[in-house]
Amino acid sequence: MPKINIYVCEALKFLNNLTFEVKSVILKYLISLFSLLLLFSCKSEEKNASTIRISEGNPVEIKYAKGFSIEEFNGYSIVKVNNPWPGSDLDLTYLLVEENAKIPEDLRYDQKVQIPVEEVVVTSTTHIPALEALKVESKLTGFPGLDYISSEKTRELINSGKIKELGKNENINTEVLIDLQPDVVIGFAIDGNNKTFENIQKTGIPVVFNADWVEENPLGKAEWIKFMAAFFGKTAQASTIFDQIENDYLEAKELAETAENQPDIISGSMYKDQWYMPYGNSWQARFFEEANANYLYKETEGSGSLSLSFENVLEKAQNADFWISSGEVNSYSQLLNESRHYSQFKAVREKKVFSVSLEKGETGGVLYFELGPQRPDLILKDLISIFHPDLLPDYEQVFFKALKD
Repeated sequence: MPKINIYVCEALKFLNNLTFEVKSVILKYLISLFSLLLLFSCKSEEKNASTIRISEGNPVEIKYAKGFSIEEFNGYSIVKVNNPWPGSDLDLTYLLVEENAKIPEDLRYDQKVQIPVEEVVVTSTTHIPALEALKVESKLTGFPGLDYISSEKTRELINSGKIKELGKNENINTEVLIDLQPDVVIGFAIDGNNKTFENIQKTGIPVVFNADWVEENPLGKAEWIKFMAAFFGKTAQASTIFDQIENDYLEAKELAETAENQPDIISGSMYKDQWYMPYGNSWQARFFEEANANYLYKETEGSGSLSLSFENVLEKAQNADFWISSGEVNSYSQLLNESRHYSQFKAVREKKVFSVSLEKGETGGVLYFELGPQRPDLILKDLISIFHPDLLPDYEQVFFKALKD
């Protein structure tokens, strides 16, 4: 601006030597030029101010999760979700705004949500523990498949009629959901084809994707509590909760490393004619490794589940020390009723089969599938107490229980 003033002064000196008519024309031109320069200068300053506001956010620390990021600004946050389902290259941006917050005009986003959220619908039981840990479970107003929820605290809300049944995930009752008018629906997707969510968004209710289930690192899954917390203005509390989980998990892992032996283990269960078990690069297999056990299929890689014949598993794993089952079998008698051939496994003969299906909620939901992803520290301690009981002699297992006689 100082240089512009000098130019104006020089121009005025020059005008003194000209006729009145010429002076008037030139003066009008200079005034117009000065106005344009001033306008562009102000616009540039506004643009720079907008850029500063966007670039001066405070990123929330994400240590293990690969699927999301959070950046907090004055009055709003930007949450980004990367690859929300397997094989996706989609990046989604969610703008979380406090009431009366000023937002940069050039900010681009996929969904806008006013925070803190007062009423929410979630669609996976894995979302429930995060709500409870953050003490916002009372804000849950609807869920598809209420019988799958195991938590006693949330079941009390269900029994009192405060949480509405929304049908099934693959066929959500949109009429009931729309009547609820939640501030946001937190969903998940296995692919990009979800007409239900599209229809919900058309009514003005924002839908955001929680991709915790895509994470392969146990602590990465648990860290999605920070994603959930952003919608309630509780990222600081979420960080404190996660830090404790991380600390307990790493301490348990360090303890497991002191074990003198490394037992051989198998996992999974039979369904029809196939034995399904986790790949060696999976979330579940990571626990076996960090509990200091030798998972006999640790070299396999893939997504989903490894599918093998009974004969294939028997040949490779009949002498495994432990069998960690995810099936619905509760007792050895039930297991042998399904097939007498199971008696050929050492783990069955020595009664070292452990299952997650014994610990259920009052309506049949399996606690492991609900709480496990949020509490990897408890899963790891369970497995250490099974594989190396001398390291945790007084520990009471939370998820994995021995089959009944």
